[in-house]
Amino acid sequence: MSERRTQILEAAVRVIAQDGVRGLRVEKLATAAEVSTALIYYHFKDRAGILHAALEHINHRAQSYTDTPTTDPRTQLEHMLLRELQDTPEVRETSIAWGELRASAAFNPDLREPLRTTTEAWNTDVESLIREAQDLGTVAATVDATATAERLTALVEGLSERWHSGSLDLTRARQLLTGAIELELG
Repeated sequence: MSERRTQILEAAVRVIAQDGVRGLRVEKLATAAEVSTALIYYHFKDRAGILHAALEHINHRAQSYTDTPTTDPRTQLEHMLLRELQDTPEVRETSIAWGELRASAAFNPDLREPLRTTTEAWNTDVESLIREAQDLGTVAATVDATATAERLTALVEGLSERWHSGSLDLTRARQLLTGAIELELG
């Protein structure tokens, strides 16, 4: 990816996190990215293209901070989910922008398919780790990996929203997630 495109996408994530999807205007994005509006249209064609590319960029950002260098799939799963709840600027911004995109999909049908696809990919990653842990005997074979993956990813999103909105502090959110992982995986 070109440096300019990355610069624009980083600015798009910032603007979405600060002002929501409805607050994302090409002119505002151009100012935030310190580029011309023409360059934005060159890279993304239209506002919908910006939103789709921003969603993809958010997913790549999340992968960069949730990957863990462990061979134990259960530990990898726990770390991956808990790393979604970190008090760092990148994680907060990524998580808030993700929540804004998800909330906007209720009113913007163009976002639904890419969000569904992205959510399914995340669920599949979690499910795969659960199945690997089952194969190693660190998660009970009776655990429904598909349903467990959906519940855990939905819980991460909900806890993240509550944390970002001030309804829950980060320590408590992480405690709740840790407890849920233990209950789900046994």
